Amino acid sequence: MTEPATLNDTVSLMRDLRLRCDWDAAQTHASLRPYLIEESQELDDALRDGDPMLMREELGDVLLQVLFHAVIAEERGEFSISDVADGLIAKMHARHPHLYGSGVREPWEKMKSKKRASIADGLPVALPPLHRAHRLQDRAAGVGFDWPDTSGPAAKVEEELAEVRTHLQDAALRPHGAPPVFDAAHAALELELGDLLFACVNLCRKANVHASLALDRANSKFEARFRKVETLAAKRGIALGDASLEDLDSLWDEVKLDG
Repeated sequence: MTEPATLNDTVSLMRDLRLRCDWDAAQTHASLRPYLIEESQELDDALRDGDPMLMREELGDVLLQVLFHAVIAEERGEFSISDVADGLIAKMHARHPHLYGSGVREPWEKMKSKKRASIADGLPVALPPLHRAHRLQDRAAGVGFDWPDTSGPAAKVEEELAEVRTHLQDAALRPHGAPPVFDAAHAALELELGDLLFACVNLCRKANVHASLALDRANSKFEARFRKVETLAAKRGIALGDASLEDLDSLWDEVKLDG
């Protein structure tokens, strides 16, 4: 029987590709950046779909990117794959002092806060805003700036929604069909809507739900239902662009009844 492949085998393969494949040999840390992002997103899609075989394939693609960068760094004398492994093990030991030593169990964010100069230190610049809000709130909670339960965040959502409604009243006074005006009033509304979204993220976090995952499920549900609306409208000869809101609502309600 063929022996199962090991992580050492993958490192050897990557080194060989860098020696004998022109395309692999030409790659740099910078040139590979788009591929890491793409492969990570493809893995995220597989995780969302819950397809084990696709997960396995996409995990391999992400591992390829990790190996690529590690071997390039090794060639340049920057660090080796062993250094990456050592760093990971050391970090996990430090994160779990109660398991790998005589330390006391402590929340990770609280431990990390002792090493940060500011709440945003180390957060990626390109982190999606919804995820960034969650991480900022996590970090604030790590130093004790947090509600004890969901009642506080829920009340904050209601407070922010009331403020948004006040600003929406100003927008409602503008003539119907008038083009949008990006003035101080619009800027204030945008700010209040941002506060409302931030409060909703915090409520999700306190309920142990990640806002980005919750919104992803809501997007998928809406997309699936609207596709059914489109199909139903086509069967009945209804052009969506010409249909009234009442007609669309009727189709939507009909689709909802089917689950």
